[in-house]
Amino acid sequence: MYDVVLLTLGGGCGAPRVPVLACADALTAAGATVQTVTAESDADIDASLEGQRLVVATATDGQLRAVVRRMVRRYAPAPSKRPADLPANRTVPDLPPIGVLPLDPTADDLAAQLDLPRDPAEVAKAVLGDKVRRLDLLRNDGGSVTLDGALVGGQQGPWRGRVEVDDAVLSDGSDPILACAVGNGAGYTRLEGLSLLTKPDPADGVIEVAVAVPVIAQRLLRRPRVRIEVRRARGRAVAVTPREAKIDYTDDGVSGSLSHKRSWWVEPGAWAVYVR
Repeated sequence: MYDVVLLTLGGGCGAPRVPVLACADALTAAGATVQTVTAESDADIDASLEGQRLVVATATDGQLRAVVRRMVRRYAPAPSKRPADLPANRTVPDLPPIGVLPLDPTADDLAAQLDLPRDPAEVAKAVLGDKVRRLDLLRNDGGSVTLDGALVGGQQGPWRGRVEVDDAVLSDGSDPILACAVGNGAGYTRLEGLSLLTKPDPADGVIEVAVAVPVIAQRLLRRPRVRIEVRRARGRAVAVTPREAKIDYTDDGVSGSLSHKRSWWVEPGAWAVYVR
């Protein structure tokens, strides 16, 4: 039977939560050797990646992303040591699969998008099984990763910036942009009723990008009307270069700000989850 690490990210959460204890009990009852770990630092996460089967108890998608980011750091080879069998469209090898234990049974999170089990006993069964689903991973030039997607702008009013998807230019920097969605999954499909992404698929090997731009429509003998034009493209990589001093954005639910060019690229099938 397997050795399993059941990892919870800290931040002052105290004793293990009920779903964690229930999952640990189910794993133990099935014959697994279980270690529960609360990670308070990147070093604690790194120590949990030492070969055992891993279950990550997540309150947010950002916590799951934090673990995958450390996995990439651990397993990605230096460019000078790139193995010959690494696919040309990848910079990281196949990462070991992760069991995902959602702490909120009703959250609209990545686990829900992927239809992963939410009941602790079902999560335990998945982790002790052999069924795995491989998923695309987005890396970026800021040194992090994205599992679901990112939304640049969308909260602070129009901003200007250049948005490129492979060779396609969605904005040359002269347009006022309401929002730019970078999609691997479906978390940023809509913004306040506006459809942005149409067919995000976390396993199709491409990024879907949408830019929402207000456009003035001239009408004969009538006042001009403002409509929202959504420009879309799919590709291997996307670059967003703000022309403003600072643009707010959200990446896998984690807020930040952009003041310089940020590029994301897709690593097809790089990470994986246990499924039932």
